[in-house]
Amino acid sequence: MKRNKIFPFVVAILLFSLASIIYFHPILKGHKLNQSDITQFRGMVKDINDFRSEENIEPYWTGASFSGMPAYQISAYYPNDFVRSLDRLLRFLPRPADYTFLYFLSFFVLMMALKVNWRLAILGSLAFGFSTYLIIIFGAGHNAKAHAIAYMPLVLAGFLWVFQRKFILGFIVTGLAMALEIYTNHIQMTYYLGFCLLILGIVEFVNAIREKVVPLFIKQVAIIIAAVALGVGANAPRLMALKEYADYSTRGRSELTINLDGSNKEITKGLDKTYITQYSYAKLETFNLFIPRFMGGGTIEKLGEDSNFYQFIEEKAGKKAAADYSEQVLTYWGDQPIVEAPAYIGAVIFFLFFLGIFLVKGRLKHWLVAATVFSIILSWGRNFEVVTNFFIDYVPLYNKFRAVSSIQVIAELCVPILGVLGLKAFFSSEISKEEKYQGLKKAVLTFGALMIIGFALAHVFGTFEGLRDAQQYSEIPGFLDAVIADRKAMLLSDTIRSLVLVFISGTALWLFLKGKVKPVIVIVGLTLLILFDLISVNKKYVNADDFKTARKIKKPFTKSGADKFILQDKSHYRVANFAVDLMNDGSTSYYHNSIGGYHAAKLGRYQELFDFQIAKNNIQVFNMLNTKYFIIPDAEGNPKAQQNTETNGNVWFVDKLIPVKNANEEIKALDSLNTKEEAVILENDYKKIDTQFSMQQDTIATIALVDYKVTSLTYNSKAETEQFAVFSEIFYKEGWNAYLDGELVTHYRVNYVLRGMKIPAGNHKIEFKFEPKVIQQGKTVSLISYVLLFFISVGWFFYDKKKVAS
Repeated sequence: MKRNKIFPFVVAILLFSLASIIYFHPILKGHKLNQSDITQFRGMVKDINDFRSEENIEPYWTGASFSGMPAYQISAYYPNDFVRSLDRLLRFLPRPADYTFLYFLSFFVLMMALKVNWRLAILGSLAFGFSTYLIIIFGAGHNAKAHAIAYMPLVLAGFLWVFQRKFILGFIVTGLAMALEIYTNHIQMTYYLGFCLLILGIVEFVNAIREKVVPLFIKQVAIIIAAVALGVGANAPRLMALKEYADYSTRGRSELTINLDGSNKEITKGLDKTYITQYSYAKLETFNLFIPRFMGGGTIEKLGEDSNFYQFIEEKAGKKAAADYSEQVLTYWGDQPIVEAPAYIGAVIFFLFFLGIFLVKGRLKHWLVAATVFSIILSWGRNFEVVTNFFIDYVPLYNKFRAVSSIQVIAELCVPILGVLGLKAFFSSEISKEEKYQGLKKAVLTFGALMIIGFALAHVFGTFEGLRDAQQYSEIPGFLDAVIADRKAMLLSDTIRSLVLVFISGTALWLFLKGKVKPVIVIVGLTLLILFDLISVNKKYVNADDFKTARKIKKPFTKSGADKFILQDKSHYRVANFAVDLMNDGSTSYYHNSIGGYHAAKLGRYQELFDFQIAKNNIQVFNMLNTKYFIIPDAEGNPKAQQNTETNGNVWFVDKLIPVKNANEEIKALDSLNTKEEAVILENDYKKIDTQFSMQQDTIATIALVDYKVTSLTYNSKAETEQFAVFSEIFYKEGWNAYLDGELVTHYRVNYVLRGMKIPAGNHKIEFKFEPKVIQQGKTVSLISYVLLFFISVGWFFYDKKKVAS
């Protein structure tokens, strides 16, 4: 590569590194960002990490959360995961600067694929990487989401190179980029990227028909499919394990056909529609993509002394109370349950997007505009049910993901692309000055008018009242009026702010047309304006105050008195912590084996067990889960430990098996089941047990856990007659094998979620081992994929080189 081709990349990499480090400058002191989800994650993975370090093998299972579950979606290292090394090479900066750098670099490569001047490419990269949504997700701890978004531009670059007939380069980049994208392990973001790519494919197909080059298009698609398949295949262990687990998780189809009240349940193959669309953008809320606090900003904002809220409190209770209350004001008045911050793309880059609409010609514009509109419409969710319900009911996999508002990542990607292409066209000598002037004029007037219309619509149709106002601000007359006045003030000030930014941007471009300034000055000026626009908003939500010392982040949970008391017990047991939200808590798993946990895709049957039984405080279910300790908040809210002396233990013999026909009867049977003496089992499984098998009470029969490890459990039994044992371990047939004296035997699901097994008379050793076949199967596929990707690329390169030489 020639020096002039290397130079832009060197400048870009240095600038991107510097920008990432400056924004997250506390990392220079070794501090780490305090991320709520990651804090919970640290509790969930401690059990896995401890096993990994002690045994030097990968567990693929955790016993510390939800009474036990596969670790595929929590923390898992897979064999032949060579792409992991490539990813770590690219993310050489401390977190989260590493992801921000990856945003910039990936988008820069995409700009190179679009043949954009490197200065404009840097402008676009900074606009993309500093987009507010892409920054605020760090504060929540959505690292996997950020990771997946960061590789999206790189995947697009590979596709575009193939459509530009740079087949070898496109094949290699597409294959590697898809491998990296899948590696990030955020299937929802990758799925949304698929829509963007599909729209690109449709646009290219229409163009191929017009240009009468359909055979070429077919060839291009074949190359893309091959590259994508190899990129996906490189992640085979991860994807195959995910697919296997998805069927049993809350994202899979439930066997229950009844609701909690016994009424008939709507049968779905995915998540509930209400759950899917819980986070839906209101149509009016879309304006916050370019007017940051159009709907009040984040759920909670800090208001200053000049706010109506502050002055109202000061008048009623004095300055100190006003200052305290103004730290956390419910300013958001949209209809989403909670938002960290507005998904602000930027007034300047959105203005350039409109400039691109009026100046850019051809299919790239059609693709980017169509994809942007598509993502915005789908982000409306329940507020545009005709489209949303169609996708939930008929589009494959769409019903597996919640928070439909996050599909706006497509707009986050497409808006800066078209914005940069708009600038490229504006500086191009191939477009007349008059056409540029008209395009600039239309962009300023159209976008300016859109913001003013949004401002008017908010006042005509908006109530400026939030979901929580009634419970927070209704007690004191005038309280809510003050908050509403501040919400209106935010809308006015930010609308003016965006209009001013557009005016400055438009003026800079107009001065260029008049010959008053050079292109490089305009580009630098617009870059600085974009940085000011985005960073000034971002700093309100993610800043240096969100960082803590590395020690506090690595060990986020301090032992309470209850924890210390429980940890004196060295036996194997579980804990139910009611001092927190049981099913949305990772902290308990840090020190104990919890019957709760923190994960969006827990086992479906376990969630149902919670809904139907645990939530009703069914003590028999707590007993069968070996819940030896409860943590209960006292009158002051401090956690206190209570021992459950009635727990069934790790394993026990039952006197009676109760066969039931289906899952409905199975879950309802637990209402009155004496779990110490009885077990409920599906009729089909009951019939598989030896017909000659008859349990006879043996008062001196014993069975006990003698060795516990995360992936292997050993029991010893002694009985004079055949018995049926119930093990207080979660049944998961895709991996757990049972061995009786070293011989593989069948075990069954009992009590809706547990394991059961027939035990012959005599002394026996029973072992359970987690031996997932899917990992070994995927290991082979991934190795083949890597080999093919390498040899096809190398062979193709030399073939083309030889062809040119001849």
